[in-house]
Amino acid sequence: MKVTTINSSRSRKVFAGSRLRRLRLGRQLSQAALAGRLGISPSYLSQLEADVRPLPMPLRLRVAAILGVPASHFADAEDERMASSLREVTGDPLFAQAPVSAEEANAAVRASPAVADRFLTLYKAYLALAEQHQALQHPSGGVARPLSAAQAEAQGFRSAPSFAYDEVGDWVQSRVNYFDRLDRAAERLAEAAPLGGAASLREDLARLLRDRHGISIVEDSGLLSSGTVWRLQRSSKTLLLAEEASAESRLFWIAHVIGSIEQRQEIQREIRKATFSGPEARALARVALANYFAGALIMPYGRFLAEARALRYDIERLQNRFGTSFEQVCHRLSTLQRPEAAGIPFFLVKTDIAGNVLKRSSATRFKFSRFGGPCPLWNVYRAFIQPGHLIVQVASTPDQVSYLNIARTVGRRGGAYLSRPRNVAIVIGCELSYAVQTVYATGLDLLDPSIADPIGPGCRACERIDCRHRAVPQAGSNLDTGTGERGVVPYRMRN
Repeated sequence: MKVTTINSSRSRKVFAGSRLRRLRLGRQLSQAALAGRLGISPSYLSQLEADVRPLPMPLRLRVAAILGVPASHFADAEDERMASSLREVTGDPLFAQAPVSAEEANAAVRASPAVADRFLTLYKAYLALAEQHQALQHPSGGVARPLSAAQAEAQGFRSAPSFAYDEVGDWVQSRVNYFDRLDRAAERLAEAAPLGGAASLREDLARLLRDRHGISIVEDSGLLSSGTVWRLQRSSKTLLLAEEASAESRLFWIAHVIGSIEQRQEIQREIRKATFSGPEARALARVALANYFAGALIMPYGRFLAEARALRYDIERLQNRFGTSFEQVCHRLSTLQRPEAAGIPFFLVKTDIAGNVLKRSSATRFKFSRFGGPCPLWNVYRAFIQPGHLIVQVASTPDQVSYLNIARTVGRRGGAYLSRPRNVAIVIGCELSYAVQTVYATGLDLLDPSIADPIGPGCRACERIDCRHRAVPQAGSNLDTGTGERGVVPYRMRN
């Protein structure tokens, strides 16, 4: 079955001059040297770097192989997300103007992505300072009292706040959620150990941890009540695991500890290459990379990709095949971007019922709202109405790209009657052109545009002017409240 979608990534011209130039300079290659290795003329390479000519797919693959990056590094996805964020930010009333146009935002990102990124960082700092200032002026919701400089400093009011969590998330996104050296190291370990199937994997990893590092595993019934799921006691060489946790979680934590020990140097190497603002971001990055290794160890790349294709990306069957959780499989599916053997490019979002995004990554053009609330039409929020059930959705975004989205709640049990279990949901999605490779397209008429739900990045950033689910106007839009008629919302937005 052949599916065509508007603006298919396979037919779009990709201008990647700035990224190509940065990579070349980072590898300390002259234009002549790189052109020679690519088998093209230096003048052609110069035109590519100046965005005079697009980077065609065959050449993109050769460049990626020579410079050691995935081919998706040169796709428009990251630039489009940054341009969307620029439009969203410039609609803030702070600027007292309408948002910049899509053409202006795209041109700004293409001309100087580093400047655009710094502008977004500055805006995030402005928002955080505004929130800190409000909290300091109204510490308990009472009357505002001015603070002295010393009081402000004592209460943590800083002129340059850090955003470690967002910073690490953006860094992982910039790598398209794929870390080649860690992934291959995990695969080599899985093959050399050797690790058995789902039935014996936990015992195999426990034995590996004991034999190679002298660390034994003890299940503790008191950890979870104190808000801890695992603890490594280095003095006694004991790994304590929360007894109430699921078998899949305990398996993952063992793999995480193995990764943090055995891949310490590689993790540090990756972190040194990044430009994090402080120790908190670096510490979070270490956790993220150890988690990445854990997923790659439990679900080795080659075997997992082969099984995913054979099972048509059926998440629940992959769970059974590898003895993992729904979330772990979804996350692994979103990392299959090895240059010579890529899987379907998925985006992934983990959110709670209040709309707080806990995790996000994307190998697609899907755009996340950085500064506004979520879209209520997205199936990830419908999943909370039917906990534990799989919700499949075809959705289209304002840029006329359609996606197949799969969502389900993945709440952790509380462990006791009086506990408050964490209730979160996962959504994983791919562009519609890849949907036929998945089991989730079964029974869907993917050629019928009417089945697609019109989702957006959140009301503050969404360009749809006729959506009856809108909660607030688009940032920077002109409003017409009128007097002769009333729509589903008490205003109309004018371009």
